[in-house]
Amino acid sequence: MTRQAGRAAVQKNAFSGIGALMLMALMIVALWAQAAQAQQKIIKSHGYSYFGALNYPADFEHFDYVNPDAPKGGEISIAVAGSFDSMNPYTRKGRAAGLSSIMYESLLGQVLAGSGALPADDYDELYGLLAHTIEYPEDKSWVIFHMRPEARFSDGTPVTAHDVAFSHNLLLDEGLKSYADAVRKRIPKVEVIDDHTVKFYFTEGISRRSLIDQVGTVPVWSRKWFQETGAGLDESRLKTSPGSGPYVFDDVDVNRRVVYRRNPDYWGWHLPINKGRHNFDRIRLEYFADSTAAFEAFKAGAVTYRTEADPKNWATAYDFPAIQRGDVVKYALPDGLPPNMTGIVFNLRSEPLKDKRVRQALALGFNFEWTNQSLYSGLFEQQRSFSTGTHLEATGLPEGDELAFFESMGDLVSEEIYTEEPWVPHTSDPDRLLTRRNLRAALNLFSEAGWKVADDGVLRNADGEALKLTFLFDASSSPTSRAIAQNYISNLQAMAVDAQLEAVDSAQYSQRERDHDYDLVFDGYPALLGAGTGLAQRFGSEAAEYSLFNPAGLASPLVDRIIEESLLTDSQAAEDMTMRALDRALRHEFVVIPDGYKPDHWVAFWDIYAHPDPIPPYALGVLDFWWVDPDKAAQLREKGVLK
Repeated sequence: MTRQAGRAAVQKNAFSGIGALMLMALMIVALWAQAAQAQQKIIKSHGYSYFGALNYPADFEHFDYVNPDAPKGGEISIAVAGSFDSMNPYTRKGRAAGLSSIMYESLLGQVLAGSGALPADDYDELYGLLAHTIEYPEDKSWVIFHMRPEARFSDGTPVTAHDVAFSHNLLLDEGLKSYADAVRKRIPKVEVIDDHTVKFYFTEGISRRSLIDQVGTVPVWSRKWFQETGAGLDESRLKTSPGSGPYVFDDVDVNRRVVYRRNPDYWGWHLPINKGRHNFDRIRLEYFADSTAAFEAFKAGAVTYRTEADPKNWATAYDFPAIQRGDVVKYALPDGLPPNMTGIVFNLRSEPLKDKRVRQALALGFNFEWTNQSLYSGLFEQQRSFSTGTHLEATGLPEGDELAFFESMGDLVSEEIYTEEPWVPHTSDPDRLLTRRNLRAALNLFSEAGWKVADDGVLRNADGEALKLTFLFDASSSPTSRAIAQNYISNLQAMAVDAQLEAVDSAQYSQRERDHDYDLVFDGYPALLGAGTGLAQRFGSEAAEYSLFNPAGLASPLVDRIIEESLLTDSQAAEDMTMRALDRALRHEFVVIPDGYKPDHWVAFWDIYAHPDPIPPYALGVLDFWWVDPDKAAQLREKGVLK
């Protein structure tokens, strides 16, 4: 053997020895990890809550707030202003019909489309629907769902674990990018164990928040139907895939009507989660060109139920003959949820609006007090927080645990967070649309941001460019909404802003919102109720450019960090503290001018319906747990006022 060959042999043997040691070490680590996991307690349950407590035991008979003896039958009909051209709620083009996701169920029970939370008396619990049992270790590194073998799609085919895995992957391949990107990072694998058992694996080293909730609430579609038809999840179409839910698609007349009917052969009528629910035989949506026509249809009895959003209508329009006769009734029912942070949203993708001083100046053009008095009949209240009126609302200066939390984030936190109380809306003169002191303050802010009134009476920057803004508006909206927008535009023009209201039809409005083609728009964000990965889709930087759920395009490193930390909390108290910090930070970022909220549910209906009393705090539940009173319905038919 040559000297070189001998040296190579020695080196090879040395490296082989090191390699063997490394391999042995890795094997020991793997065995240790397996042993540690084997020692974990495996939790098996009929439902899921992140912190573990469930209000309803495994043998519960029905939710406490429902009427388990509610009669089945009858119809509820609702007027909708606008248009639709698709029955696919997941289309990226066109506009889907209302309630078009009503046919689909998930492993863990979700609310019937458009009805609120489920269960409606607790906001942080889920119970088995397509799955009868879930199983997971204490560290929540995976979850197994044991499915009900009796579950069937409306075409009679069984709902299997293969359909669950297919649906999960279909959303990743053809769903919204912001959703798919977030889920791929957190859920790397789904495994079909057998026809009725499916397992999801979660990425190591990340928060376990919202992972089991996420996979448990994905709608389950028929793999067979999609494979046979070649349909895409994101295409516009009128044909629907079979669902497994209590309602099936019945009839459609594009831009005029869509009808869903209760499926007498629904597989799940016997389940406790369904007792006292899904009581109407038919749900009919009637479409009208605008909100005025929709209201006239209700007055005439062409539709039978209405949730009122317009305070002017609520205060003055319910004085028609059917109301006077008692055939139509109206109620303000308590709403236990904090109001969403809705109003006039700034699109931060628009160059002038990236400057917070410009946004603050533009906000001074909105006069809530005058709007409430003149257009809302004094019935609205001003929201000031992303958790208005709850224990999650930030108040005063940060102190205690919240102060320490902010201090731990170093330079991400601006000095104003420590020295200024959380943002609250400005006040205005209720007796005149334009408040002069606000006008002066706005012009000072514009000037600080580099915008000054030029000789032509328009705000211009140093390059001579005008401050030009477009307010995108849905033409089918109520006259009150249009008046709010027009009056706001009037005030902006008085501030020397070149502002225009651009009213477009519903289909164009939907597409332009998806494309973020606006400077200002009526939109908003949901109220903060707790931590979850969905917060990143709503407020996070990563998806800000394309997320449909972040209309402002907010991208804040501080907000990102708070969301990340909130997902790692290990107690309800710690989670609540991070939510107060998030509320404080979001109000500091200032991306929406709140336009007020109604503190109750305003409902009016032809007097044929009944509902639980009291209404549970987290859902009005009209389509979920209300029912037709057959005696009252018979009386109105005998009077000839309803068919």
